[in-house]
Amino acid sequence: MEKKKVWVWFKGGQTGGVWVSGFIATNDEKEGLLIERTDFVSCRVPEWRVRFEEPEDEKVAPQIPKNPTWKYL
Repeated sequence: MEKKKVWVWFKGGQTGGVWVSGFIATNDEKEGLLIERTDFVSCRVPEWRVRFEEPEDEKVAPQIPKNPTWKYL
């Protein structure tokens, strides 16, 4: 179980979506990645919402699949 610093994609708001830094992701053999940050509730998200490298443009969205899952319960 390895923890890495990541950027997470959040869609919405008045300015559109954005990549947000400061998260730690854990890949623990369950579906998706567990993301954690002190000022957010920890949750599991699909891998398409996470980047391990800093995005060149924080406003450019990832390839979002049709009928995507945004958060796992």
